[in-house]
Amino acid sequence: MSEASVFPNWRKALLGDVASCTLGGTPSTEIPLFWGGDIPWMASGDVHLRRIHDVPGRITKAGLTSCNATMTRPPAVAVGLAGQGKTRGTVALTLRELCTNQSIALLKGDQKNLLTEFLFHNLERRYEELRARSSGGGRGGLSKGILEQVPMELPSLPVQSKIAEILDTLDAAIRGTEAVVAKLKAMKQGLLHDLLTRGIDANGDLRPPQPEAPHLYKQTPLGWLPREWDCLELGAITRELAQGWSPDCPSEPALAHEWGVLKTTTVVWSGYQEHENKRLPEGLRPRPHLQVEVDDILITRAGPSSRVAVVAHVPATRSKLMISDKLYRLRVSGEQNPAFTAAALSSIAVQREIGKTISGMAESQTNISQATLKPLPVPVPSKWEQDAIMVGIEAQSQKLKGEEELLNKLRLQKSGLMDDLLTGRKPVTDLL
Repeated sequence: MSEASVFPNWRKALLGDVASCTLGGTPSTEIPLFWGGDIPWMASGDVHLRRIHDVPGRITKAGLTSCNATMTRPPAVAVGLAGQGKTRGTVALTLRELCTNQSIALLKGDQKNLLTEFLFHNLERRYEELRARSSGGGRGGLSKGILEQVPMELPSLPVQSKIAEILDTLDAAIRGTEAVVAKLKAMKQGLLHDLLTRGIDANGDLRPPQPEAPHLYKQTPLGWLPREWDCLELGAITRELAQGWSPDCPSEPALAHEWGVLKTTTVVWSGYQEHENKRLPEGLRPRPHLQVEVDDILITRAGPSSRVAVVAHVPATRSKLMISDKLYRLRVSGEQNPAFTAAALSSIAVQREIGKTISGMAESQTNISQATLKPLPVPVPSKWEQDAIMVGIEAQSQKLKGEEELLNKLRLQKSGLMDDLLTGRKPVTDLL
């Protein structure tokens, strides 16, 4: 391992001495008879599933016998052997009998010295080490020979079992929280769509959908909107639309007392990220008129098409942060709720309209201009309704934020426990 165990009674061994290693194979893709059977066949990308209950690939018995693929009973640790992306060195635990392609190795502990479940967590922690051991360096690949020479430090089987059990429990909590986060994100998207197309009536309820109550809606450039709403050009509700400045700055962020220039990564769909800035070099005078303030709306102006027209409202910010040349700063008139306007600009209907105006010859070099933003149609309910809509959106956002914070806490807890338990730094008995 990359760090020595603090327990002298942990046994040192090479992985090949305490585990079997099975390589896979791929039937010829030119022979249809080999494919579409009932034998599970794991492809390289499937390692990212982490816990393999099933895989989409299927081959026939004829396909299996035509290549080096071997059926392996669970549990086994699947290791990605090749690839310049994240696959090489990534591990997963197989929980069903299957075979794999030639770019995956299946490892099984001998159960006398090494438990397969312990091996899974051990190698998961050593992802960077496995990639560094690849033949050919960072662009190379792993092999059976390389894996068999990986050094192991092994506590007793009861300790291995308890470590695996503790980390499995945390994994289950993380998976459960990930599912909650995914559900809340989907619910938020659905709520955003409903609130930004149906709004809230005088009783505080969502209006019925347009097909159920057509008399409550009117046709607009953005589609059907409530009759009480206006559909105005963005310029009509804007008091300022400014573009920033991009001096040559060092990569480190500005300290609290220093001036900084915001990067485009300040603006992401999850919200404003003030830490994504670069320190203004000494000798350059700041431009205070470009400083970001609370309730500004930031829009990415240029870059890859997926990063153009990303919108974020600024609910709070430190001082002395200026917008860059690739950002627009939008300030709305006093009759508008800035958070609502930002949400409206993020809506599917408005983003579709923005997409029609994006210019640029290459996918990586696109931009939007002030001339195309100002006539952009945006929904404009009454100020009361804007505020009510944002109360609903904020309540859902807070639920999501709470679960995301819990997820981050669980991941950090797991990372710390892996470092402590898998190196022997903390005896497992301390957690019993």
